[in-house]
Formats: sequence, C-alpha cells, structure tokens
Amino acid sequence: MLAARASTRRTVTQRVNSAARSFATVVDSAGIKVASVDNNQPTSSVTFLLKAGSRYETKPGVAHALKNFSFKSTANRSALGTVRESEIYGGVLSASLSREHLALTAEFLRGDEQYFVDVLSSILLTTRFARHEYNEYVLPTTHGEISSSTPSANPSFQAIEIAHALAFHNGLGSSIIAPPHFEHHVSHEDVRDFAKSIFGNRENLAVLGTGIDQGKLVGLVEKALSGLGGSAPASSSSSTSSKYFGGETRVQADSAHGHGGPQTVFIGFGTAGSPPPASLSVLSSYLSPTPSLKWTSGTSPIASALASSGVPASVKVVYLPYSDAALFGFLVQGANGEAVAKAGKIAVDALKSVSSGLKGDEWKKAVAKAKFAAASTLEGREGLVQILGGKVLAASGPSTAAAVEETIKALDRVDESAFAKTTSELVKAKPVFVAVGDVASLPYADALGL
Repeated sequence: MLAARASTRRTVTQRVNSAARSFATVVDSAGIKVASVDNNQPTSSVTFLLKAGSRYETKPGVAHALKNFSFKSTANRSALGTVRESEIYGGVLSASLSREHLALTAEFLRGDEQYFVDVLSSILLTTRFARHEYNEYVLPTTHGEISSSTPSANPSFQAIEIAHALAFHNGLGSSIIAPPHFEHHVSHEDVRDFAKSIFGNRENLAVLGTGIDQGKLVGLVEKALSGLGGSAPASSSSSTSSKYFGGETRVQADSAHGHGGPQTVFIGFGTAGSPPPASLSVLSSYLSPTPSLKWTSGTSPIASALASSGVPASVKVVYLPYSDAALFGFLVQGANGEAVAKAGKIAVDALKSVSSGLKGDEWKKAVAKAKFAAASTLEGREGLVQILGGKVLAASGPSTAAAVEETIKALDRVDESAFAKTTSELVKAKPVFVAVGDVASLPYADALGL
C-alpha cells in the first residue's frame, strides 16, 4: 500500500511539474522593477511597493501619516473624485504599512488595469499634500489607529511592536504606529518632504501585479511613470544595517473590558543577516500548534503538551523575516499569569528540544509543512507582496526569473545539519521578553528557563 501511495505521489508531482505555470519574473523596466503573476483569474491587482516603511522614516510617525495621506487630492483628481471613479469601475483601493514598505494597491476587474495604474501613478507624481487634508483627514485617521493599538486595546500587537524595539533598537525597531501626540513633532511639511524623498526615486519602487500579463503591465508602468525621477543618492531610502540586541520589559495594561485579560507575553529570538535562513521557516512550521485537521490538537510538540496539560492559554508561533534580519518567537496569551507562565514554559522547552535537530519523518513533515505554507501564501496578492516584495526591490540585473519558484526551492535545499545549526544559534542568542497586562502576576523570563 505504501508503495502504491508513493507511486501515486510521484505521478501527481510529475503532472504538477509538467503543467504550464506562471511564475513571477522580475524585469527592470527603465529603472523600475516589475513582476507579475497571471493565472487567468477574473480579477487583477497592481501594487506599488515603496521603500517607505517605518525603518526609513525621518521622524517617528511620519511613515504612518504618509500611509494615511494616500489617495488624497492629486493634480487630476480630488480625493472624492478618486473614490467615485474607482467605485464606478468596481475597484478597491488600499494602503498598508510595514517596517520596510508602504504598499499602495488597486484591485479591480480584469481589463481595467490602465485606469488603476494611472491612479496609483498619480499618487507618486502629483499628490498635492494639501494642508487641510492633513488636518481634517490624516490626523484623525492616524489618531484612531493609535487608539486602537494601545496595550489595553490590542496587547498582542503592542507586545510584538515592543519586541521589535528591544530586538533591533533603531531601524526595524521603529514602530509602524505613530506615537501619541505625534503631530507635536511631525508637521504637514515633514510628511510632504518624506514623501518627495521616497516618491522621487525609481530605485525605491517595485510594481507587483496579479491577474495581469507582465508585458502589458510593463508597458503601462513605463507610460504612466515616464516623469518619475531617476536614481539620486540624496533621495534614496536609507537605513542602518540591522543588529540584534534582545532584552526584557513589562507593560502594565488593563483589559479593554475591565477584567479577564488576555494576559500576554511575547518570547522571541532574533537574527541579523541577509537574507534570513530558510531553516527558520521550517522551524516555524514544525512548532506551530495549528493542526492540519480541524477539532484536533495536531502533532506539534507545543500543541500536544498544551492539550495534555489542560492549560487555559494559547501559543502562536510568530516568524517575521525582513531584508536583513528576522524575529522568531511565541505569542502566549491566557486568562491569568499562571496559565501564561505554564504555556510559555511549554513553548520554550519545545524550542530547546528541537535545537539539536530533527530526523526521519519529523524532518520530512517539517519541510513539507513549510513548503505548503509558502506555496499557499504565494497564491494570493497579499502573500505575493509580503514574501516577494523585498526580493523584487532587491533584484539586480536586467531580469531575475522565477522568483516564486525559487522561494519554494530554497526550502528544498535546507538539510538537517543547516536546520540544527540555525536553531541552536537562535536559542543561544539573548532572548526578547515582553509582558503586557497584569505585570504583577505575569512571569519573568528566567521563570521560563530563558
């Protein structure tokens, strides 16, 4: 039976490999990196990805404010005009900010790409940055997002934000959320000047498309962005190379509902170097408590230990790779400090136990889960931007082929020895430990064996 299954699997694999597939190929079009995947879906998307994340900001909060300045008045359209026209086409516009990138995205029905590429291009070329829009729209929106991300309102978000500051200090340590009362030191002119320094340089931009032919996208980009400036050192995004530090802190936070938590702890370990090793993806997939079958606990060592102990707490594996660093860890949440301490100890022990490596079926399972997670993430627009965005921006030469395919193949090249080396070095590093909630009851790092 096993032989029959193996034969069936080989046949399926051969069919998949022989099937015609569309991979993202990075093309340097007049200084702008363009990549597109077209699987003949009925909808399309185009994302303008800019090196304008919080690690590049000139003042704390300026990148967050710039994100909220997106899709405001340009030379050809008012903010209301952009909304009305986009709705007529049935499209959706959005902006998102990460530590490394500002993503401006248009999603629309196939065939309407010319209009939406023009909308995105106008943001870079002719946004007016009107003072009244900054005061009436940007500031209220930004303050609303600040309020919804406080330790009491969103302890998990705050724990990870604080963990970045401890892990990397400057650069990647800069929060993607502006500090309270940021307008006292970030002016309308600061946001405008930061935007001009980013938008005016082709080297800061990559264009990613889904559901659109790459040749067509390249042609539209070349036409729409013909007025975009060339490379100039003064206008290039710059950030110091990331270094990993580690550290521990505690933040008192009351529940948004007054009582009951969740009490939150983040336990992390970081690396610095470009690019982060693929072994970390394998480690993340192996330890993740998320089961393959709903209503079961799964076979992850963390999931098994939590199920047998009956601890009223959850553990989520967090893996955040960047262009020159990575943060790996566990987000532990529970009803009280005792539950968080027990679940956190389970997670730490599981990581330590696997630091010597994996063998046999456990190794095969970890690699297979990592490959599936990467492949399924890359099927969607958000995954394409998240995983390939930085690679597209960093691509060199006139053409870098099959970026999606290479992402999967990198996991095939990971072996047991490389995995063991990466994991053991990770555990030896100084940990990041953040406690958010009732700090009198939440554990300290040494109580979890760190």
